[in-house]
Amino acid sequence: MKYGEILKRLRTEKGLSQKELTDLLTINRSTYARYETSSTQPDFETLSKLADFYDVSVDYLLGRTENKNALHTQAGITDEAYYNLSAYQKEVIDFFLTRENLFFKKQPENILDALEQFEVYYEVWKKQQENKK
Repeated sequence: MKYGEILKRLRTEKGLSQKELTDLLTINRSTYARYETSSTQPDFETLSKLADFYDVSVDYLLGRTENKNALHTQAGITDEAYYNLSAYQKEVIDFFLTRENLFFKKQPENILDALEQFEVYYEVWKKQQENKK
């Protein structure tokens, strides 16, 4: 399912018109209408705003998963614990949770306990990506 169809379904499930939704979220209505037709894509800030409003993951909005729950809750991290992380720590956690081809020799019991090790790996990976450019 395309992200536009998902956005429209979520909006109609809440019983909102496009105008009501865009007024609530301070999004331009005509721009939002193009999101629902998939003729333009929302930026990261708008995607985050929509995911927070609908209480779903960005991956769900993009049609990458059928699971509405945010990735961190799927990994056993509470909303409170996740929201207490720094923006950088959230970026690291999200990076690891979105990698299907990433395996660990020994799966950490608690992903938050492994965060420091993840940060080191993540910095190495980012440098490798920069060197490829």
